[in-house]
Amino acid sequence: MKPTFYVTTPIFYASGKPQLGNSYTTILADAIARYKRLTGYDVVFQTGMDEHGQKVEQKAEEQGKNPQQFVDEISLEVKNIFEIVNTSYDRFIRTTNPHHKEIVRKIFKKLYDKGDIYKGKYEGLYCTPCESFFTESQLVDGKCPDCGREVHKTSEEAYFLKLSKYEEWLKQYILEHEDFIIPISRRNEMLRFIEQGLDDLCVSRTSFDWGIKVPFDEKHVIYVWLDALTNYITFAGYLENEEEFKKFWPANLHIVGKDILRFHSIYWPIMLKALDLPITKQILAHPFFVDPKGEKMSKSKGNILYADDLSKHLEVDAIRYYLLSELGLSHDGNVSPELIIDRTNTDLANVLGNLVNRTITMAHKYFDGIIYTPTKINEEDEELINLSKNLKNKVEEKMFEYKISEALSEIFEIYRRSNKYIDEQTPWVLAKDPEQEERLKTVIYNLLEAIRTATVFLQAFLPETADKIFKQLNTQNRDIDSVENFDGMDDGIKLNEPEVLFQRIDKEQKLKEIEETL
Repeated sequence: MKPTFYVTTPIFYASGKPQLGNSYTTILADAIARYKRLTGYDVVFQTGMDEHGQKVEQKAEEQGKNPQQFVDEISLEVKNIFEIVNTSYDRFIRTTNPHHKEIVRKIFKKLYDKGDIYKGKYEGLYCTPCESFFTESQLVDGKCPDCGREVHKTSEEAYFLKLSKYEEWLKQYILEHEDFIIPISRRNEMLRFIEQGLDDLCVSRTSFDWGIKVPFDEKHVIYVWLDALTNYITFAGYLENEEEFKKFWPANLHIVGKDILRFHSIYWPIMLKALDLPITKQILAHPFFVDPKGEKMSKSKGNILYADDLSKHLEVDAIRYYLLSELGLSHDGNVSPELIIDRTNTDLANVLGNLVNRTITMAHKYFDGIIYTPTKINEEDEELINLSKNLKNKVEEKMFEYKISEALSEIFEIYRRSNKYIDEQTPWVLAKDPEQEERLKTVIYNLLEAIRTATVFLQAFLPETADKIFKQLNTQNRDIDSVENFDGMDDGIKLNEPEVLFQRIDKEQKLKEIEETL
């Protein structure tokens, strides 16, 4: 049986269209899911929509719609964006799904019967956009520590989850499982938060109606975070399909933005512990994309970007490449149309596109596109061959630690080295000497096989581009086992005609075009 791998994004809040940062989270999860499938895992990649809460209710009212109609429209828009950026999710979750609502009610009742949820009164500070409660000490300059907006005092009857009961357990769990939260800077941040003391968590509201009702007290709506976080188990078979649930739970990886790490690394593990369930294996909290001035993107600043809008002007794989190569685990990254264009021209057009086009063009010019297996490898071939053979281990090492940008860099190192190999071997000079025909065949083969090897891994990151390259190479040798021996280009096959992968972009003209429409 294949090993399993269950990876999730957060379910995105249905108050509006997801911006580029949300698309990045899903593209990041997609690259990991595709890589795991490539390396032989039975993968479930889950994403979706968080559709309840006060903000959704308010947004729907502003537009003169009922909340269900509003979230139905938003979910279609989100699915469309995720389709545009070519994500391969297996499950798209909506918390208005009747199945989810039924299981959430059972979970709430189970925790109440166990004594881990109790009825009380909430008096404190609430941020409506974040659907979050805060103490005075948690505010930053008197405002919400997550979004920086105003909070307001609220007082209402509510049910609470006993976070304080599990505080010491969670602290010890995080200390004993060093890779539970990555990167380590975020782990340390969460430990500091716990050390301040955990107040019991408000898990119901009575001031709005749009949500899942508490099963035994229907004037209460189950708080959006308990509702949303449980999606990771409600759609994995919990309380319904025991065999499926045991197969995939605990999840291997939750991918979240750093702004919602607290909910996933503190509230969610405590919920799981209270339910006597295994804890998620790892939580990856990625940094943000900011504009070139270092400012967080927002509608009010006019610097927000959307993937579907960008895709009207730039190739999807160019957008994917920029996002995946730019952002590491520790520091925020800059993004703008100009930066994406620059990276497209340098890495995708100059390095990758130019390499593939001129290699296949030479193969057609010198040998009518026919592949000939080398009869003799020279010492000057060994660096490129060894780099290609070692690529599998290098990419695996980076992907094991979820260093996606570094894994992509290893792949592009093969393409860069191949371009250098062309300059060193000067096939156009070899072609002038009939006695160098065998050597020329070897050089062309080595280039094609290096391209093929790197492109096997590129499938996880730039799937459309990889497909185009394999089509030109006229090969079905795309699986991970085909990269072991540097012999995946079969003797005697004929390459298809070369096609341009990425056109160089006239930056000034393209930026003007984008500015007129965004």
